[in-house]
Amino acid sequence: MLADKVLFLDGEAMVIDKPAGLPVDPPRRGGISLENHLDSLTFGFRRWPMAVHRLDQDTSGCLLLSRNPKAHARLQQAFEANRVEKRYLAVLEGVPDGTEGVIDLPLAKVSSREEGWRMTGSPDGKAARTAWRVLRTAGERALVEFRPATGRTHQIRVHALEGLGIPVVGDPVYGRADKAGMLLHAAELIVPRDGKPAIHAVAPIPERFAAAGFGHE
Repeated sequence: MLADKVLFLDGEAMVIDKPAGLPVDPPRRGGISLENHLDSLTFGFRRWPMAVHRLDQDTSGCLLLSRNPKAHARLQQAFEANRVEKRYLAVLEGVPDGTEGVIDLPLAKVSSREEGWRMTGSPDGKAARTAWRVLRTAGERALVEFRPATGRTHQIRVHALEGLGIPVVGDPVYGRADKAGMLLHAAELIVPRDGKPAIHAVAPIPERFAAAGFGHE
């Protein structure tokens, strides 16, 4: 039950710790999605909450939902204005050169009959910037903190592959699938609000990270 995964709750918003494997939008081929859980997330309100942004199906962690239409519009504006602070954790298939930096690589959508659609770095793409920092290493892998300044589709996954030259562990599109799943987690979210305290949520490191030897930052 997602009601047990609420990280923040007030009259206009909530943040849940979305499990990996749960899509935010209903799949075209059918199946369970966030929509199937919304009735359990009303907490006394008649309206179902609405997702303000998206996390990839295989990404876990902080997902913001609005609890009324006016709040939804204001919170979306904060995302569109890049006022939201997001911190992700990822385990990479290798160890980056250096310990920190900023990846400034515009992203564009491409598609082919063989590979389907995906994002890639392109000078004709939309601006995308991500700060990164190595937190620790274990063997030939590294736990890396990513702080995206923009919110492009698959931004961290592509920046890891094309900006650092190393894919996220378990990434089925930009790397290789892993039985443990994709080791990408939205660990922290801060959303400023005019006249109110900021929404602030921290999602604990998932078990699949601990199983891979990265149970803490």
